[in-house]
Amino acid sequence: MNIFLLSSQVLFFGFGWLFFMRQLFKDYEVRQYVVQVVFSITFAFSCTMFELIIFEILGALETSSRYFHWKFNLYVILLVLIFVVPFYIGYYTVSNIRLLQRQKLLFACVVWFTFMYFFWKLGDPFPILSPKHGILSIEQLISRVGVIGVTLMALLSGFGAVNCPYTYMSYFLRNVTDSDILALERRLLQTMDMIVSKKKRIAMTRRQMYQRGEDQNKQTGFWGMIKSVTSSPTGSENLSLIQQEVDALEELSRQLFLETVELQATKERIEYSKTFQGKYFNFLGYFFSIYCVWKIFMATINIVFDRVGKTDPVTRGIEITVNYLGIQFDFFYAISSSKSSNVIVLILAQIMGMYFVSSVLLMRMSMPLEYRSIVTEVLGELQFNFYHRWFDVIFLVSALSSILFLYLAHKQAPEKHMTP
Repeated sequence: MNIFLLSSQVLFFGFGWLFFMRQLFKDYEVRQYVVQVVFSITFAFSCTMFELIIFEILGALETSSRYFHWKFNLYVILLVLIFVVPFYIGYYTVSNIRLLQRQKLLFACVVWFTFMYFFWKLGDPFPILSPKHGILSIEQLISRVGVIGVTLMALLSGFGAVNCPYTYMSYFLRNVTDSDILALERRLLQTMDMIVSKKKRIAMTRRQMYQRGEDQNKQTGFWGMIKSVTSSPTGSENLSLIQQEVDALEELSRQLFLETVELQATKERIEYSKTFQGKYFNFLGYFFSIYCVWKIFMATINIVFDRVGKTDPVTRGIEITVNYLGIQFDFFYAISSSKSSNVIVLILAQIMGMYFVSSVLLMRMSMPLEYRSIVTEVLGELQFNFYHRWFDVIFLVSALSSILFLYLAHKQAPEKHMTP
């Protein structure tokens, strides 16, 4: 069975590697294999923790063997999340700054020590741990990782629970016609023509200035020198004004292009909503709307009455589905570049690892007493009730904030497109 666990970890590592190459980095040249290795290791050990939870329920291994693998996996994942990933995030961030490249290793260590200081001070205001544990104990480390991870999980769950029905329900789709798209494209083309025209004026003015400068250099004598110093080429004063107009038009063209893409995407969503699969997702949108209202109601009840909610595996599965339906990896392509992509992938690995560790903390409450003994023993004397209450608070704040944000965005979107 130990061989089975080892084989599954190798399989998880390979799947993480393929996901990295085929999905995250498919449009970028991979130059730093250490980033791939760190991401794949984080993914492998994160999945192994859920595999161990299944083994706890099935009783697949000896008690001593499960205890050993729990300890080993937790130490490895904590080592990666606290020491390895933050150091390489600092290292690749410093590497992108020219002034710091000569001593990037030193500055990377400074960034890591700064992270460790705030990471350690994070545990002070929270009632998460008994002070009798050692500095490098699992309890000390996982308690702080749990606070960050549960916060991230609650933020993702709150936003996903609201964003999912907003994304898939046809009720929230704006009415976009071909004439709207054509009008916006016409404005974009007119703006591009104006940019080209003004850039031609700038090029012609600079050429005239250059020719006049050559003519003045041919003049000799005292009066020629005085004239070249005191006179200024005609039209040079207008260059800065024209350039400012070009900059403003280029910014307008970028906004018009983004609005055009948004309208095209909305039109495609309207067409998709008319298909069988679109109608299916529309039904799911209504289902998740009810789920979202129920989760907000239960989180409020838990906070008001200081109650610890016990989430069953079905609800957890729905919650994870909401997260993955509501939040995609599109933001990676929006903000990544050849310089920042390594840092972004490492941040994703950090979020993923903390998410999985926090899931283990929260899922412990859902497990029957006979199945949670080893998990409780390995995790130590943590204040498990605190994490559940903290999740409810952050989930409620995230969900209500997402409702307000999406309402304002949905209300302002038609006004923006109708602007002449």
